[in-house]
Amino acid sequence: MPASPPQDERRKRRLALIGGSLGNLVEWYDWFVYASFAIYFADSFFPNDNPTTQLMNTAGIFAVGFLMRPVGGWVLGRAADRHGRKSALTLTVTMMSVAALLIAVAPTYGQAGYFGALVLLLARLLQGMSIGGEYAASATYLTEASARNRRGLGSSFQYVSMTCGQLLGLGILITMQHTLTTAQLESWGWRIPFALGALFAVVVFWLRRRLQETDAFKEESEGADAHDDSARGTLKVLWEHRRQAGLVMALTLGGTVAYYTYTTYLTKYLVGSAGMAKTTATLVSFTALTIFAVLQPFAGMLSDRIGRRPLLITFAVGCTVGTYPIMTALGSATSYWSALGLSLLALVVVTGYTSINAAVKAELFPTRVRALGVALPYAIANALFGGTAEYVALWFKSSGRETMFFWYVSACALVSLVTYVLMPDTRDVALSRAEADADAARAREEDGGKRVAAASAESAR
Repeated sequence: MPASPPQDERRKRRLALIGGSLGNLVEWYDWFVYASFAIYFADSFFPNDNPTTQLMNTAGIFAVGFLMRPVGGWVLGRAADRHGRKSALTLTVTMMSVAALLIAVAPTYGQAGYFGALVLLLARLLQGMSIGGEYAASATYLTEASARNRRGLGSSFQYVSMTCGQLLGLGILITMQHTLTTAQLESWGWRIPFALGALFAVVVFWLRRRLQETDAFKEESEGADAHDDSARGTLKVLWEHRRQAGLVMALTLGGTVAYYTYTTYLTKYLVGSAGMAKTTATLVSFTALTIFAVLQPFAGMLSDRIGRRPLLITFAVGCTVGTYPIMTALGSATSYWSALGLSLLALVVVTGYTSINAAVKAELFPTRVRALGVALPYAIANALFGGTAEYVALWFKSSGRETMFFWYVSACALVSLVTYVLMPDTRDVALSRAEADADAARAREEDGGKRVAAASAESAR
């Protein structure tokens, strides 16, 4: 098969980057918009005799989504390894579109009793499954579809799009708060962001249908063992790579706790502990997340030059040593600029993990189990530690020992630091047979050159 012209190859890689990233953006927009608008729709699905109970019930349904993420990681990771990255990406965005549409049209408690809450629960189950599979499918796709010397850059767009999804949801919330009354938001306005999410997902579905499958997966599916693909993406094969799966959980531990601490929990911390006005705290988070998203590609490019481990180790050291002083200082911040500076300092440290973790995880596994290998251990670690970070922080605060949460974050980062120090750097790993053949050819050339040099030196003597 003749090689594709350079311009065609660049066009395919751009389309892959856009399709993978935009889909991830929509997925995380729908995921976070539920939490952002819960205060407005909580009384629509439950009896209105106790507002706190309404919010707790709504939050409980939100938590169910985290519990479904490992299930989605297993089911959709398996699908990505057996049927292709493209098909899995298309399926995840379809599920998220259906989930968002269900929430947008769900009947209220006054209209259908608890049936509306049941629809909300079903939608959240779909969202949890979808987001659990999306991480692995997009991480695998973005890494495999990138040029070998730009995998760090390509995979960094996963957190760019994830953060932009949060910013989009937050921007829509701010806009609606300034254009609609509270009564309008509680009556019908909260349905708008979910309807928009369903529409966005349809557009991404069309875009992802045009994506090309990655060369690594096509090699695997068309190879000598293509007639027997029953082993691909199975737990049995994943068990053969249990050490790598353990590495994924350990390297995710510190990163996911730090990420949720300095993103989703940050606003609540600035309001509840620093006493900052909600509008100021929201602006701090919005500005910090915007700059954080811009930083990701630069860190990804840096990892393509110097390797993955230096960035991971820098993150873990910074988080282990810096969490207590940064969080303590944030708890005493009195102005927008001081809070923003400290938040950015923390997020610069976290960038060492977020910008490249997708590539590192994908580079740990062979093609036939790569998506499942990324999905399941990540989803488990994320559900156990990332999804509970805010709860743990609030539990320590309610018990009067808030600073213990800072040490908890540092301890999680320390576990990951040990992992980063002991694990090999994955930057130069071959993800396909073509890359492995290129490595072998280069090694033969270098070996031949050494032999010629040695023969020349011998003849000179």
